[in-house]
Amino acid sequence: MRRVVIMGAGGRDFHDFNVVFRNSRDTKVVAFTDAQIPGGAGRVYPASLTGALYPNGIPIRDETELPELIRRELVDEVVLAYSDLSHEDVMHKASLVLAAGADFRLLGPHATMLMANRPVVAVTGVRTGCGKSQTSRRIGKLLVAAGLRVALVRHPLRCDDLEGMRVQRFASLADIDAAHPTIEEREEYEPAVRAGMVVWAGVDYGELLAQAQEEADVVVWDGDNHDLPFFEPDLWVTVLDPLQPADELAFFAGETNLRLADVVLVNKVDSATAEEIDRVLEDIAAVNGHAAVIRAESTVTLHEGPPLEGKRVLVVEDGQALTHGGTAFGAGTVAARRAGAGELVDPRPYAVGSIADVYERYPHIGAVLPALGYSPEQLDELRRAIEAADVDVVVTGTPIDLSRLIVTRHPIRRATYELLELGAPTLADVLAPLVRLAQEDSAVATG
Repeated sequence: MRRVVIMGAGGRDFHDFNVVFRNSRDTKVVAFTDAQIPGGAGRVYPASLTGALYPNGIPIRDETELPELIRRELVDEVVLAYSDLSHEDVMHKASLVLAAGADFRLLGPHATMLMANRPVVAVTGVRTGCGKSQTSRRIGKLLVAAGLRVALVRHPLRCDDLEGMRVQRFASLADIDAAHPTIEEREEYEPAVRAGMVVWAGVDYGELLAQAQEEADVVVWDGDNHDLPFFEPDLWVTVLDPLQPADELAFFAGETNLRLADVVLVNKVDSATAEEIDRVLEDIAAVNGHAAVIRAESTVTLHEGPPLEGKRVLVVEDGQALTHGGTAFGAGTVAARRAGAGELVDPRPYAVGSIADVYERYPHIGAVLPALGYSPEQLDELRRAIEAADVDVVVTGTPIDLSRLIVTRHPIRRATYELLELGAPTLADVLAPLVRLAQEDSAVATG
């Protein structure tokens, strides 16, 4: 019996266990390790999810303990099961594992994807922050407009109640509020629900899929960061960001997403240079010449509010794009500059607690405040930083209305962004065969 540790971040690690290891009598998973989600380590993957072979559940340890864990538990194999890592970082982790005495393994998509009985559109990215979620929203809106019921499947982004999060369904903002999600989860759930989709998230994706496809005509997979799909797609769309040229071939599992895509969407062409766009087009042609290529822009809209011209402005941006995505700014900064802000105030002097730690860990972040809220304490740290800043107006570039969660003395203006395809083909074009199939299946099911 091979003794295994699964390296993860509260998403693919649990899925890979459920699909590959939960019922295997040839292996014993002695621990998960966690590297990203605050509060993930020190918990237990519960017995209600681990199955009969693990009556006491499985401990979740901090990834920094991995070398000692390998030696102490006589580990034979370590499985890497999370994304948003550079190829170099993956091999550093592999080297650490090999030096500690274990084998290093990556599970491929065909070993871990589940089969659905409804058409599946998978939306993946080559890098966090490339515009995957807005692409999913655009696809979902097109499917809803075609009269189809859409289930959008997402990762949860916390580990505080794994048993309670086994399967989650969100059909309204009230459903979302009742689950007390993190800011990061709200940013993914709320826009999709507002667009008429039902959002599903959870830990047990086999059970989740079984329930979701009972009430949906089409399933849209929108996984976290640039992970591989958990469901076998009928149409695989991968999003690229020319503002970060060459990243499409430099990150795991982003390059795999690019190589397997049926459709490649080059986003943000309105902001990128011709040279940057040409670079990503060359990389697409080099590794996936059969894919349909769509060009799109990420259009930014500044909502009504107090004027910004000549004012001192604090910009709050999407935390995931700044941290895991490696970007220095986002839609809020673009909107504030276009509106003539006099000064973009540096929030770093006002940051406290874990928000201050983020600036130390990700020094590339510019003069913007990352919207992080993995816990009530972190959300309060975000509020305190906003409240302490000496500014006239706050501009938020997050996908949600942050004023629903944070009360501050400063007026807030929202900057939102949506996908707009340019030329042909469009997303409607590439979706057309799948839409016809789903409409025919729905008509048969309803008699």
